[in-house]
Amino acid sequence: MSSVKKLAGQTLWYGVPSILSRFIGYLMNFTLPIFFAQPSATADLTQIYAAIPFLSVLFTYGLETAYFRFSQETDKNTLYSTLTISIITSTILFSGILLFFRTDIAAWLAVSQHPEYINWMLYIIFFDTLCALPFARLRQENKPRRYAFVRMAGIIINFAIVLIFAGMLPGYVARHPESFFSLIYEKYSPIDFYFIGNICNSVITFLLLAKTFKTIQFRFDTTLWKQVMHYSYPLIIVGLGGMVNDMLSRLVYQHVVGLPEAEAKNQLGIFGNIYRLAVLITIMIQAFRMAAEPFFFNQSKGADAQKIYARIMKFFVIACCFMFLLIGLYLDVFKWFFTAIHREKWVEGLYVVPLLAIGNVFLGIYYNLSIWYKLTNKNLTGAAITIAGAVITIVLNIILIPKWQYTGAALATFCCYLFMMVSSYILGQKYYPVPYARKKLIAYLCLSILLYLVHTGINKLYTGHLWFSLVTATLLFGAFTWFTGKIEARELAKLPLIGKYFRKQP
Repeated sequence: MSSVKKLAGQTLWYGVPSILSRFIGYLMNFTLPIFFAQPSATADLTQIYAAIPFLSVLFTYGLETAYFRFSQETDKNTLYSTLTISIITSTILFSGILLFFRTDIAAWLAVSQHPEYINWMLYIIFFDTLCALPFARLRQENKPRRYAFVRMAGIIINFAIVLIFAGMLPGYVARHPESFFSLIYEKYSPIDFYFIGNICNSVITFLLLAKTFKTIQFRFDTTLWKQVMHYSYPLIIVGLGGMVNDMLSRLVYQHVVGLPEAEAKNQLGIFGNIYRLAVLITIMIQAFRMAAEPFFFNQSKGADAQKIYARIMKFFVIACCFMFLLIGLYLDVFKWFFTAIHREKWVEGLYVVPLLAIGNVFLGIYYNLSIWYKLTNKNLTGAAITIAGAVITIVLNIILIPKWQYTGAALATFCCYLFMMVSSYILGQKYYPVPYARKKLIAYLCLSILLYLVHTGINKLYTGHLWFSLVTATLLFGAFTWFTGKIEARELAKLPLIGKYFRKQP
């Protein structure tokens, strides 16, 4: 259990910046309905941020995971120097290519009226890519405090810029058109500062990590690089497939929905907002992945590795169930918020949030399961799973979005992640069997979904009563907490922080 405690502690440290940065990010997302009455005003923002993850996969080409893998058996300084030289060179090359084709990219992304967005997107990707390996090194060397500080510094600056320049100053300038600040809005619109804030975030983060580049030895080990590329190129396929599954619905929505451009942009803005609500669950998943990936590799040679992985999976699924219930049971709070600020148009589509959320639970479980192909060097098999999921995503998005719009996109996400989770489990048990508590995990997932459905059914009888929805939600959430605590009391008593609240059973 000491290994689980170590992972839990590191997850908290990686989780603090992830949770806070995601929370601040969601605060920025919640400002969109406050600052912009029409969802269509945010469509271009949604479109650009759907494209960035695809490019990030290409720019980093699996080097973070490869660094964790090869640092177990190779001189770390030689490895770090070789990979850093590689990623700096490729980043400059890729950026130049994209800059050359920026007009075509703007047209394909339907942002031709704002070609500067492509330049800003490249700035963000450029600096974020250069920070990828330094962050991986901090994780591999178990320096979560340094990691947390750098992450938080950038996101706080980002939030401050958005709050001031997209939120506060436009109203001030409207009341004082003669002020100095009015010069800013002659060139930039309020939505632009979501990009500008992100650029500042990326640059500040790079500067805080810049000293790690001083440790580079300007020696390029060609043989080692070829070995790394052989290991990592399937991860590019995995990453791109993952981005197809995660981002494609938003990237192609206005192209396939079959509506006039103005209405398509309006729906894309709404869908982008409700998707952000659904992936609140990825706060925990992201925090877990930051700590778990190097941890899994470090534990892989231990005698009890599989047992440790199984125990971690159980706690992970329980945490995911709590996050799903937190989103699903309290969805009326989000509806009340949008209505209270007279942004009723933003409420459209909230009904698909729970479906997207449970899909993201499946994604989190898949990430946990995926360690089998990374440890057994079967990355091509992992790539095949992801490609199959991407095919499901593409086909279902094309078929379902024109028919059912938000619901069609959500169903495509749900089916894709369900397939990936099940197929990864089946293949993993064949090549790297782990004694997961399958029946118990399925029971927790089914119970959390059942509680959500019960809450939905009860509240249909009392439509419009927010207090009743909150009371029933809290009772059902408390029931799941009590049930889980009762079943897992023995295990929970061994965990840090929360263990003291559970009496150890004989």
